[in-house]
Amino acid sequence: MKWVQRLAKATLGGEAGNYATIDTAATPAILPLQPIDLTDDAAVTEALDLAVRVGAVLLDSGTGAIDTQWHTQFVASTYGLEQCEVDVTYNAIVITAHRGPTLPPATTMRVVHHRSLDFTRLSAVDHLIRQMRNRLLSPAQAHRILDTIVSAPHPYPRWVATAAWAGMAAAVAFLLGAAPIIALVAFFTTIVIYRTNLYLNKLGLPLFYQQVVGGMIATVPAPIVYQFRDVLGIEVFPSQIVATGIIVLLAGLSLVGSVQDAITGAPITASARLLEVMVMTGGIITGVAITLQLSQQLGVDMPMLGTTFIQGFTRIPVQIIAGAAAAMFFALASYAERRALTAAAFGGGAGMAVFLVVLNASAGTIAAAGTAAILVGFAGGLMARRALVPPLVVAVAGITPLLPGLSVYRGLYSLVADDRIEGLSNLANAFAIGGALAAGVVLGEWMARTLRRPQVTFRPPTVPTRFLSRPWQKPNRQP
Repeated sequence: MKWVQRLAKATLGGEAGNYATIDTAATPAILPLQPIDLTDDAAVTEALDLAVRVGAVLLDSGTGAIDTQWHTQFVASTYGLEQCEVDVTYNAIVITAHRGPTLPPATTMRVVHHRSLDFTRLSAVDHLIRQMRNRLLSPAQAHRILDTIVSAPHPYPRWVATAAWAGMAAAVAFLLGAAPIIALVAFFTTIVIYRTNLYLNKLGLPLFYQQVVGGMIATVPAPIVYQFRDVLGIEVFPSQIVATGIIVLLAGLSLVGSVQDAITGAPITASARLLEVMVMTGGIITGVAITLQLSQQLGVDMPMLGTTFIQGFTRIPVQIIAGAAAAMFFALASYAERRALTAAAFGGGAGMAVFLVVLNASAGTIAAAGTAAILVGFAGGLMARRALVPPLVVAVAGITPLLPGLSVYRGLYSLVADDRIEGLSNLANAFAIGGALAAGVVLGEWMARTLRRPQVTFRPPTVPTRFLSRPWQKPNRQP
């Protein structure tokens, strides 16, 4: 079913199969397309509410503050509120419409109470914004479509998301050079982490403590498997098991959004998001450190892997495929559309290829990560223009295989072994890699936006018909 076609036909009563032509290279001018009576409080309130609700969905999905602000203002101006002030903070959006010197301004506000990973919802809202401009939807029609998007359940069942997180862990294990049995251990360990945190979330446990529990569960199999390495008959690197769990827990944190806000001129929101990332990462570090300390107390001394990857030119194809698989599985776990899965896999594979090439050219890990992230951001920006996949989907999924799980592990292991200088150095290196990844993505997206292209044909996207068949269901929130 054609999702936008059906909705447009139902709401506009016309033929929705024709294509609309838009200039995707240039930033559209924010000019009102639908006149509004500024003395009509009901009409002004309706337009403001629509704009702030669209912004809330974008902010909830991890979109940067400046992009959220621009899209919110874009929607408001489309419906006649040309003179608007939009203020976006960490979890709130305030929009004020100026109605002239003789009328008081109209203001509305919406608070985002939670964060969710539902890339299908993000893509659907992105398509809706385009349709507001191209098909001149009325505020009532746009409200109806937005209600349907927000109230729709996740496109995949929960077990698919669980299997996707586990598949991502197995792909990351292969990426780090682990044996198949280690990848299998990472697969089932991630299932335990995900299901445990789902249960703890239902109990209302703060996310920080969920990360602590996740870090502990991710580390427990390492000393056990290492003790039975002779029985298994394989060479075991405990760091591969721990680093896989760390990368899975780090995935999805708003690292890209925090750095993007800092670079694009939203320092307050950037500080809040960065603090959240640091606190959540601190929870992972605490859980891993507790388990490592307990294992040492029990007399289990585990070796530390000295390199970021087990390198070699023969392993490059395996690592590229594993990087693409990890990005695709993360996008699937975040409920992305099927078209977005392909884009995420391409971004992850291409980013990993660039990372390995730069790394094997004797460049540092930070430089390799930043260079790869530029390509990921650039690819995401181009795909957003060609396939109508939001660049955030490709960016967040594409850098997932490059997250510094091993650097975090080495830093923690050194701290537990009382080598504080080495430990702090590795943790600082992990932070630098994360910053390079986020900054590279922002630069790559900017490069893609600056390219001028001729007008292209816009084809309405397709999404499951559940958006149309279950409008009465409440939102299915993901912890």
